[in-house]
Amino acid sequence: MINWSKIETVLLDMDGTLLDLRFDNYFWQTVVPEKYAAKLGLSLEQALEHLQPIFKAQEGLLNWYCLDYWSKELDLDIVKLKHDMRDQVRVLPYTRDFLQAVKLSGKRCVLVTNAHLGSLQIKMQQTGLVEFFDAIVSSHDLGYPKENQGFWRELTKLETFDKASTVLVDDSLSVLKAADVFGVQYLVAITQPDSTQAPRMIHEFSAVGDLSEIKPFS
Repeated sequence: MINWSKIETVLLDMDGTLLDLRFDNYFWQTVVPEKYAAKLGLSLEQALEHLQPIFKAQEGLLNWYCLDYWSKELDLDIVKLKHDMRDQVRVLPYTRDFLQAVKLSGKRCVLVTNAHLGSLQIKMQQTGLVEFFDAIVSSHDLGYPKENQGFWRELTKLETFDKASTVLVDDSLSVLKAADVFGVQYLVAITQPDSTQAPRMIHEFSAVGDLSEIKPFS
């Protein structure tokens, strides 16, 4: 799946790859609608019905991942809500073992995430994973989400990497497709980004259930 002897740069997604996506799914599908319903005096069902098209309109766009945008749009302090729930942030199985192995291998390890700075800071503080990365890049710093070719073009201005010796691990198929178009040689999908949901069947890319399956030199 990955010829580690040929890899120089490791690009890693955060939510759903290193961290359990259960936190974000529960936050956006349950907590935010409940808070929104309480604020406007709606039932949860009414709130969900109202929010669905609002969320749908921003899918795949930078606003989809922007906590400032949603705080303003919904008139809720999204960063505070996430901070209040920070104890529920969890790393996925074998994340630390994998990151430690990458660190020991001497390969450059870069976190590439669509997460907004507010969420990124909370999760790095809560998990302590920051020590494993040579660099951390958020799509909000570059002005494009990872699904957009603009992200990858801008990333090369910050990070000098050979696409032929780079691996990207991500749970988002749309992100992997964008990286494929850009020319990243090694692409790996995560089949179970949310520990509470069944693994997905993925055919477009090499896929693993957890990071232990691709740990360097294991």
